Amino acid sequence: MQNRPRTKDGVPDWARDAIWYQIFPERFRNGDPNNDPRPEDIATDSVPGWRVSPWGMDWYRQAASERKRGSFYRSVYLRRYGGDLIGIRDKLDYLQDLGVNALYLNPIFMARSLHKYDGSSFHHIDPTFGPDREGDLRAIREARETEDPATWIWTAADRYFLDLVRDIHERGMRIIIDGVFNHTGTAFFAFRDILHNGRASRYRDWYRIQRWNKNGTFKYRGWFNHAALPELARTRDNLVRPVRNYIFHITRRWMDPDGDGDPSDGIDGWRLDVAFCVPHGFWKEWRRLVKSINPEAYLTGEIVTLASPWLRGDEFDAVMNYMWLYPSVDFFAPGRRPISSEQFKRRLDVMRRAYTADVWPVLQNLLDSHDVARIASMLENPDVPKKSWEDYFNASRVKHNGAFRTTKPGERARQALRQLVMFQVTYPGAPMIYYGTEVGMWGANDPDNRQPMLWDDIRFEPETRTVKGSCPAGKRKPDKALYRFFQRAFELRRKSIALRRGGFRWLKSGHERLLAFKRTHGDEEIVVVFNASDVPVRYKVGKRSEDIWNDGMHHSPGKVEILPRGWKVLKSIG
Repeated sequence: MQNRPRTKDGVPDWARDAIWYQIFPERFRNGDPNNDPRPEDIATDSVPGWRVSPWGMDWYRQAASERKRGSFYRSVYLRRYGGDLIGIRDKLDYLQDLGVNALYLNPIFMARSLHKYDGSSFHHIDPTFGPDREGDLRAIREARETEDPATWIWTAADRYFLDLVRDIHERGMRIIIDGVFNHTGTAFFAFRDILHNGRASRYRDWYRIQRWNKNGTFKYRGWFNHAALPELARTRDNLVRPVRNYIFHITRRWMDPDGDGDPSDGIDGWRLDVAFCVPHGFWKEWRRLVKSINPEAYLTGEIVTLASPWLRGDEFDAVMNYMWLYPSVDFFAPGRRPISSEQFKRRLDVMRRAYTADVWPVLQNLLDSHDVARIASMLENPDVPKKSWEDYFNASRVKHNGAFRTTKPGERARQALRQLVMFQVTYPGAPMIYYGTEVGMWGANDPDNRQPMLWDDIRFEPETRTVKGSCPAGKRKPDKALYRFFQRAFELRRKSIALRRGGFRWLKSGHERLLAFKRTHGDEEIVVVFNASDVPVRYKVGKRSEDIWNDGMHHSPGKVEILPRGWKVLKSIG
């Protein structure tokens, strides 16, 4: 797949047209049960009877082996459902039919956890994601690899991933993967060597070791004090050189796998985990490497506040745009105390002033992710506070907030979701959805937001329990009507260059729950109007226009009626 010409500012041109789909690999699709995790892969030897969980099991129901551990939260993180790269590859037609053209995969490197943010290696794909688990583990054991890339082998999982990348590119789609460069897991090869060899380890300077004890043990700094996630060592403004070298080597490995200078067989960029924890100096140096390999590579960071320091053209191209999400939910959610359109505009304009014009089209405007509640459930709980990451994140943690409803959302929440999707595809920025949002998946924060994907060909047990106890049985199946709605919304965006790349201007609405704006590109001019109230509202249209969402209905200059919780997408005629 050939890259388009690079824009002067360094932002990849293709990202302006991206519609993103985030996949949590372990929970998307089990394409090959033969590679399913074993107890030794995840250190569950102490759980008698452990086995891979049935894909369609009622989420809060505990298997017999889980009940032996006690509460739901003492067992759920040990669950595995067997999702893998084979399953992703099998569903590329599904994703393409949906209308997405860019994929973001949560971590796929070797790790023990279900989320794989505790890497054991960054230069191998997890064997349970590939076609030959046993063969890969045996080959890695026999290879005697070090941090030197000359010692690295290519496993079946590694090669399968490259085949997946090739298939994605042949479809005209893009793919980025998670880079976790702030910390590793305790099973990471360098950390294991320190545990075994102590101060004599060649890797003793790789981690933030705070104190060596006389008995050979040591105290180290874990990410946010999590001992399972030891932080990589750093100077005041960079990671230490041996760690940098290793990360640079794995960057080349996945961006230009055969090392021939042609990046078309590699990934199209990276999503950078907890990017705010890593020194700016590292990101600047690493960006130069990435762009030297592929000038059209896309770099997006996990920044949950305003991200100005990272978006000055010398670190990232974009961020996961949580700052867009908070006010959007506050405005569209059917709560008792919604914000007005003027308040909404002011909160979004804070970002518009903070970022340059080249950044806006490529920001990942997300509805939900693996780190926050499912958007349908947030809209079902409309009165929770949402002004900051702390508010948004903590409100849906049902382990600590029993008031948050986790059962299937009702029609008001689904209608608000449809309206929010329309805002997402018409506002500047790249729409981004989390796997399953398109078929109506619901759930609170981690771990509920990581339930297995709803598929037509799998029988799902009814939802009969919540974390608080039993509930009336509710069916769980894909919402096909919502899927078709997403298809249509994405098609609307694809067909309009003004919606993808056009200029933006707020319009006066004359009503506190009416939102209006204009998108323009060349001769194409589109006015978008949302009515977030529960009563009809009339809006004055200044030009003859065609409603390109509602079957091409034409409107003469004058007032048009916007239905409750409805919208108009009006393209100027003549």
